[in-house]
Amino acid sequence: MKKVQELFVIGNNEELYSSVQQQLDQHYQLQRIQPEDVKKYVVKIVLILKTENESVLDLAQYILAENPNAYLVYISDVQNFDLLRDLNRLGIMDYLVFPDEEWILSERIKEVTETKLVQDEGHGTAEGFKRGGGKVFTFYSGKGGSGKSLISTAFAQTLKLESTAKVLYIDLNLQYGGSETFLALDSNRSIIDLLPVINELSEHHIRNIAEKEEYSGLEVLVSPRDTEMAERIDDDFILRMIRASKRTYDFIVVDLPSWMDERVFTALEESERIYYTMSYDTIAIRVLKNVENLFKQLGLVLDERMELVINFSGKENELNQKDLERFVTYPTVAKVRRDLKGVQSFLNQGQPLRKELKEKKLPPVAKDIQKWVRSMLK
Repeated sequence: MKKVQELFVIGNNEELYSSVQQQLDQHYQLQRIQPEDVKKYVVKIVLILKTENESVLDLAQYILAENPNAYLVYISDVQNFDLLRDLNRLGIMDYLVFPDEEWILSERIKEVTETKLVQDEGHGTAEGFKRGGGKVFTFYSGKGGSGKSLISTAFAQTLKLESTAKVLYIDLNLQYGGSETFLALDSNRSIIDLLPVINELSEHHIRNIAEKEEYSGLEVLVSPRDTEMAERIDDDFILRMIRASKRTYDFIVVDLPSWMDERVFTALEESERIYYTMSYDTIAIRVLKNVENLFKQLGLVLDERMELVINFSGKENELNQKDLERFVTYPTVAKVRRDLKGVQSFLNQGQPLRKELKEKKLPPVAKDIQKWVRSMLK
């Protein structure tokens, strides 16, 4: 039987690396790599060394996103119980403090390599190795008035109602907001309240600021709805907030404004899926083409991440699906019917589109989104 002998080491900490070498060099092949090199290898066991300028949580999140079955060991020279708790939530149970726990390392690696060997020969994956962070779904459109905010809030609320997942909605329409209206929220707290703690952002901070939608239990980070406050939020803030959210929630739904800046670009880069909202008309297609060109200029890799959500679908549309497919290659994942009067009545009453899991009379918009979400969860 061929043993797992190659161990990958990430982290520029020469003192810790020297200690690791002393423990493992005789029995294993150590290969030091940079975080961006993770994509180049099929990594099975990764040793992460403590470094001052890099978040181990973000690094672990990135490694597990690329290699969900990798086994991670974090090695530090100080104990940090808050960090240990956060690592445990990601599924990383091995937090070793050198020099006191140096002797544990070789024994633990031996146990893990044997476990990995059994998994590989059985062509299976043990339940204990299934780990990874939350998925980020962003809603974007280059054209205002596409119904993006309504659909994204209904999507997030439905996702929460139709599953047991932990769902967070982030409203990045920083100047004007919108989610608080669609979800009937009245709050004095907003995303801007995370600014003082952004460098050590944790689940506790997010839950303290997030509002909870009454009927579904959806957690919402509300926009500051203030232009001056919005200017204080930069792309680094957005990156830290989204990555911290991924460590805590199963799904993060982000509503983006129609323009493009560093903050919007950062959110799109962090997305698992980009849902582009549009309607069946010539202007919408032209705007989409302009958006596509901009994405290419910015180097935003879409791969298979971007999908279309058609809003205001109906017989009176200027174009149809066949017309759209002549100009656009992105798949259409959902069609939401036009129901202006029905939606308006809910907004006038200050009520969200959904209230219960099993509602007999749902408006057409809510029915279409429910169908979409259920197909995703299968």
